[in-house]
Amino acid sequence: MQRNVLITGCSSGIGLDAARGLRARGWRVFASCRQQADCDRLIAEGFDSPRLDYADEASLEAALAQVLEATGGTLDALYNNGAFACPGAVEDLPRGALREIFETNLFGTHDLTRRVIPVMRAQGHGRIVNCSSVLGLVGMKWRGAYVATKFALEGLTDVLRIEMQGTGIHVSLIEPGPITSRIRANAIPHFEKWIDWEASARAPEYAALRGRLYESRGPDRFELPAQAVTQKLIHALESRRPRARYYVTTPTRLMGALRRILPTRTLDWLIAKG
Repeated sequence: MQRNVLITGCSSGIGLDAARGLRARGWRVFASCRQQADCDRLIAEGFDSPRLDYADEASLEAALAQVLEATGGTLDALYNNGAFACPGAVEDLPRGALREIFETNLFGTHDLTRRVIPVMRAQGHGRIVNCSSVLGLVGMKWRGAYVATKFALEGLTDVLRIEMQGTGIHVSLIEPGPITSRIRANAIPHFEKWIDWEASARAPEYAALRGRLYESRGPDRFELPAQAVTQKLIHALESRRPRARYYVTTPTRLMGALRRILPTRTLDWLIAKG
Protein backbone atom coordinates (compact mmCIF):
# COMPACT_ATOMS: atom_id res chain seq x y z
CA MET A 1 0.00 0.00 0.00
CA GLN A 2 1.20 3.51 -0.76
CA ARG A 3 2.39 5.40 2.29
CA ASN A 4 1.53 9.06 2.76
CA VAL A 5 3.37 11.87 4.51
CA LEU A 6 2.61 15.50 5.33
CA ILE A 7 5.65 17.80 5.16
CA THR A 8 5.66 21.45 6.19
CA GLY A 9 7.86 24.22 4.81
CA CYS A 10 8.24 22.83 1.30
CA SER A 11 8.71 26.05 -0.66
CA SER A 12 12.48 25.53 -0.85
CA GLY A 13 15.50 23.97 0.83
CA ILE A 14 15.11 21.03 3.18
CA GLY A 15 11.35 20.68 2.79
CA LEU A 16 11.38 20.77 -1.00
CA ASP A 17 14.18 18.23 -1.25
CA ALA A 18 12.39 15.96 1.23
CA ALA A 19 9.18 16.16 -0.79
CA ARG A 20 10.93 15.26 -4.03
CA GLY A 21 13.05 12.56 -2.42
CA LEU A 22 10.16 10.78 -0.74
CA ARG A 23 7.97 10.98 -3.83
CA ALA A 24 10.76 9.29 -5.77
CA ARG A 25 10.60 6.45 -3.23
CA GLY A 26 6.88 5.92 -3.78
CA TRP A 27 5.42 8.02 -0.98
CA ARG A 28 2.36 10.15 -1.57
CA VAL A 29 3.65 13.51 -0.41
CA PHE A 30 1.51 16.36 0.84
CA ALA A 31 4.03 19.17 0.44
CA SER A 32 2.58 22.12 2.33
CA CYS A 33 3.73 25.73 2.13
CA ARG A 34 2.84 28.95 3.94
CA GLN A 35 2.19 30.94 0.78
CA GLN A 36 -0.44 29.92 -1.78
CA ALA A 37 1.86 30.93 -4.64
CA ASP A 38 4.39 28.31 -3.50
CA CYS A 39 1.62 25.73 -3.18
CA ASP A 40 0.53 26.49 -6.75
CA ARG A 41 4.09 25.97 -7.98
CA LEU A 42 4.26 22.57 -6.29
CA ILE A 43 0.83 21.59 -7.57
CA ALA A 44 2.11 22.32 -11.08
CA GLU A 45 4.99 19.95 -10.27
CA GLY A 46 2.49 17.21 -9.47
CA PHE A 47 2.35 17.40 -5.69
CA ASP A 48 -0.61 17.58 -3.37
CA SER A 49 0.15 20.93 -1.71
CA PRO A 50 -2.21 22.29 0.95
CA ARG A 51 -1.55 25.77 2.29
CA LEU A 52 -0.39 25.49 5.88
CA ASP A 53 0.82 28.34 8.07
CA TYR A 54 1.92 27.28 11.56
CA ALA A 55 0.90 30.69 12.93
CA ASP A 56 -2.66 30.30 11.58
CA GLU A 57 -4.71 27.69 13.45
CA ALA A 58 -7.46 27.73 10.83
CA SER A 59 -4.96 26.84 8.12
CA LEU A 60 -3.69 23.88 10.18
CA GLU A 61 -7.21 22.55 10.55
CA ALA A 62 -8.04 23.06 6.88
CA ALA A 63 -4.78 21.57 5.61
CA LEU A 64 -5.06 18.44 7.72
CA ALA A 65 -8.70 18.02 6.72
CA GLN A 66 -7.65 18.23 3.07
CA VAL A 67 -4.98 15.57 3.60
CA LEU A 68 -7.29 13.18 5.44
CA GLU A 69 -10.02 13.58 2.85
CA ALA A 70 -7.53 12.63 0.14
CA THR A 71 -6.19 9.60 2.02
CA GLY A 72 -9.45 8.26 3.40
CA GLY A 73 -8.60 9.32 6.94
CA THR A 74 -5.06 7.99 7.34
CA LEU A 75 -1.63 9.58 7.68
CA ASP A 76 1.50 7.48 7.95
CA ALA A 77 3.99 10.23 8.71
CA LEU A 78 4.37 13.88 9.64
CA TYR A 79 7.59 15.83 9.06
CA ASN A 80 7.56 19.15 10.92
CA ASN A 81 10.13 21.11 8.97
CA GLY A 82 8.81 24.68 8.67
CA ALA A 83 10.63 27.35 10.71
CA PHE A 84 12.30 30.74 10.43
CA ALA A 85 15.01 32.77 12.16
CA CYS A 86 15.08 36.26 13.63
CA PRO A 87 18.74 37.32 14.06
CA GLY A 88 19.72 39.75 16.77
CA ALA A 89 21.34 40.05 20.18
CA VAL A 90 19.19 38.66 22.99
CA GLU A 91 19.08 42.08 24.70
CA ASP A 92 17.58 43.57 21.53
CA LEU A 93 14.77 41.03 21.08
CA PRO A 94 11.38 42.55 22.00
CA ARG A 95 8.60 40.39 23.38
CA GLY A 96 6.77 40.50 20.05
CA ALA A 97 9.72 39.01 18.20
CA LEU A 98 9.84 36.02 20.55
CA ARG A 99 6.09 35.62 20.47
CA GLU A 100 6.09 35.56 16.66
CA ILE A 101 8.92 33.06 16.26
CA PHE A 102 7.55 30.72 18.93
CA GLU A 103 4.13 30.75 17.26
CA THR A 104 5.68 29.22 14.15
CA ASN A 105 8.71 27.25 15.33
CA LEU A 106 7.14 25.66 18.41
CA PHE A 107 3.44 26.32 19.02
CA GLY A 108 2.39 25.60 15.45
CA THR A 109 4.49 22.46 15.31
CA HIS A 110 2.94 21.27 18.55
CA ASP A 111 -0.59 22.14 17.43
CA LEU A 112 -0.28 20.22 14.16
CA THR A 113 1.30 17.24 15.92
CA ARG A 114 -1.55 17.08 18.46
CA ARG A 115 -4.07 17.04 15.61
CA VAL A 116 -2.23 14.20 13.88
CA ILE A 117 -1.71 11.91 16.87
CA PRO A 118 -5.39 10.78 17.16
CA VAL A 119 -5.28 9.73 13.49
CA MET A 120 -2.14 7.69 14.07
CA ARG A 121 -3.51 6.18 17.28
CA ALA A 122 -6.64 5.02 15.48
CA GLN A 123 -4.64 3.32 12.71
CA GLY A 124 -2.11 1.86 15.17
CA HIS A 125 1.05 3.30 13.65
CA GLY A 126 2.78 6.49 12.58
CA ARG A 127 6.03 8.41 12.36
CA ILE A 128 6.51 11.96 13.64
CA VAL A 129 9.78 13.65 12.76
CA ASN A 130 10.67 17.13 14.00
CA CYS A 131 13.41 19.16 12.36
CA SER A 132 15.59 20.73 15.02
CA SER A 133 19.13 22.05 14.50
CA VAL A 134 22.66 22.07 15.85
CA LEU A 135 21.24 25.18 17.55
CA GLY A 136 18.96 22.87 19.49
CA LEU A 137 22.11 21.46 21.07
CA VAL A 138 24.22 24.57 21.70
CA GLY A 139 23.64 28.30 21.67
CA MET A 140 25.46 30.74 19.38
CA LYS A 141 25.66 34.54 19.30
CA TRP A 142 22.99 36.52 17.43
CA ARG A 143 20.72 33.48 17.18
CA GLY A 144 19.01 33.61 20.58
CA ALA A 145 15.42 33.61 19.33
CA TYR A 146 15.94 30.65 17.00
CA VAL A 147 18.02 28.79 19.62
CA ALA A 148 15.26 29.24 22.20
CA THR A 149 12.66 27.67 19.91
CA LYS A 150 14.88 24.74 19.01
CA PHE A 151 15.88 24.03 22.61
CA ALA A 152 12.18 24.00 23.46
CA LEU A 153 11.40 21.75 20.50
CA GLU A 154 14.08 19.30 21.62
CA GLY A 155 12.58 19.01 25.09
CA LEU A 156 8.99 18.72 23.92
CA THR A 157 9.95 16.07 21.36
CA ASP A 158 11.91 14.04 23.92
CA VAL A 159 8.91 13.89 26.24
CA LEU A 160 6.53 13.05 23.38
CA ARG A 161 8.80 10.21 22.27
CA ILE A 162 8.74 8.73 25.78
CA GLU A 163 4.98 9.14 26.10
CA MET A 164 4.33 7.47 22.74
CA GLN A 165 6.11 4.26 23.69
CA GLY A 166 3.84 1.28 23.07
CA THR A 167 1.44 3.16 20.80
CA GLY A 168 3.06 2.27 17.48
CA ILE A 169 3.89 5.95 16.95
CA HIS A 170 7.62 6.60 16.63
CA VAL A 171 9.03 10.09 17.26
CA SER A 172 12.41 11.31 16.02
CA LEU A 173 14.48 14.49 15.84
CA ILE A 174 16.64 15.49 12.90
CA GLU A 175 19.40 17.92 13.86
CA PRO A 176 21.02 19.58 10.82
CA GLY A 177 23.97 21.92 10.90
CA PRO A 178 24.83 24.15 7.93
CA ILE A 179 22.55 23.09 5.07
CA THR A 180 21.98 24.88 1.78
CA SER A 181 18.67 26.71 2.15
CA ARG A 182 17.02 30.13 2.12
CA ILE A 183 16.95 30.56 5.90
CA ARG A 184 19.42 33.47 5.77
CA ALA A 185 17.48 35.39 3.12
CA ASN A 186 14.15 34.57 4.76
CA ALA A 187 15.42 35.98 8.07
CA ILE A 188 15.97 39.47 6.69
CA PRO A 189 12.33 40.68 6.95
CA HIS A 190 12.14 39.52 10.57
CA PHE A 191 15.40 41.26 11.44
CA GLU A 192 14.19 44.48 9.84
CA LYS A 193 10.81 44.25 11.56
CA TRP A 194 12.01 43.64 15.10
CA ILE A 195 15.65 44.67 15.63
CA ASP A 196 16.41 48.38 16.14
CA TRP A 197 20.10 47.77 15.69
CA GLU A 198 21.06 51.43 15.30
CA ALA A 199 19.78 52.15 18.82
CA SER A 200 21.48 49.07 20.28
CA ALA A 201 24.45 49.20 22.63
CA ARG A 202 25.92 46.69 20.18
CA ALA A 203 25.44 48.85 17.10
CA PRO A 204 29.12 48.59 16.02
CA GLU A 205 28.94 44.77 16.22
CA TYR A 206 25.88 44.68 13.99
CA ALA A 207 28.01 45.74 11.02
CA ALA A 208 29.50 42.25 10.80
CA LEU A 209 26.12 40.58 11.39
CA ARG A 210 24.42 42.64 8.71
CA GLY A 211 27.20 41.83 6.28
CA ARG A 212 26.65 38.11 6.76
CA LEU A 213 22.89 38.53 6.66
CA TYR A 214 22.55 40.64 3.53
CA GLU A 215 25.44 39.32 1.43
CA SER A 216 25.49 35.86 -0.11
CA ARG A 217 29.06 34.63 0.34
CA GLY A 218 28.68 31.14 -1.01
CA PRO A 219 28.52 27.91 0.97
CA ASP A 220 29.59 27.93 4.60
CA ARG A 221 32.37 25.66 5.74
CA PHE A 222 31.02 22.11 6.18
CA GLU A 223 27.76 23.07 4.42
CA LEU A 224 25.89 20.13 2.88
CA PRO A 225 23.03 20.06 0.37
CA ALA A 226 19.49 19.50 1.58
CA GLN A 227 19.70 15.93 0.29
CA ALA A 228 21.84 15.08 3.35
CA VAL A 229 18.81 15.78 5.56
CA THR A 230 16.51 13.80 3.28
CA GLN A 231 18.72 10.74 3.66
CA LYS A 232 18.28 10.87 7.44
CA LEU A 233 14.55 11.48 7.05
CA ILE A 234 14.22 8.35 4.91
CA HIS A 235 15.74 6.26 7.70
CA ALA A 236 13.48 7.88 10.30
CA LEU A 237 10.39 7.10 8.23
CA GLU A 238 11.25 3.70 6.78
CA SER A 239 13.49 1.92 9.29
CA ARG A 240 11.91 -0.67 11.57
CA ARG A 241 13.83 0.88 14.47
CA PRO A 242 14.06 4.64 13.87
CA ARG A 243 16.57 6.53 15.97
CA ALA A 244 15.64 9.15 18.53
CA ARG A 245 18.12 11.59 16.98
CA TYR A 246 19.77 12.04 13.60
CA TYR A 247 22.80 14.33 13.43
CA VAL A 248 23.50 15.90 10.03
CA THR A 249 26.84 17.61 9.17
CA THR A 250 30.18 17.62 10.96
CA PRO A 251 29.39 20.64 13.19
CA THR A 252 26.33 18.90 14.61
CA ARG A 253 28.23 15.75 15.44
CA LEU A 254 31.09 17.77 16.91
CA MET A 255 28.87 19.97 19.07
CA GLY A 256 26.83 17.00 20.18
CA ALA A 257 30.02 15.41 21.49
CA LEU A 258 31.61 18.55 22.96
CA ARG A 259 28.57 19.55 25.00
CA ARG A 260 28.78 16.18 26.77
CA ILE A 261 32.50 16.24 27.56
CA LEU A 262 33.52 19.90 27.98
CA PRO A 263 32.84 22.17 30.95
CA THR A 264 30.31 24.87 30.12
CA ARG A 265 32.88 27.65 30.42
CA THR A 266 35.20 25.91 27.97
CA LEU A 267 32.40 25.25 25.49
CA ASP A 268 31.29 28.90 25.73
CA TRP A 269 34.84 30.03 24.93
CA LEU A 270 35.12 27.67 21.99
CA ILE A 271 31.79 28.72 20.46
CA ALA A 272 32.57 32.42 20.96
CA LYS A 273 35.92 31.98 19.18
CA GLY A 274 34.19 30.19 16.29
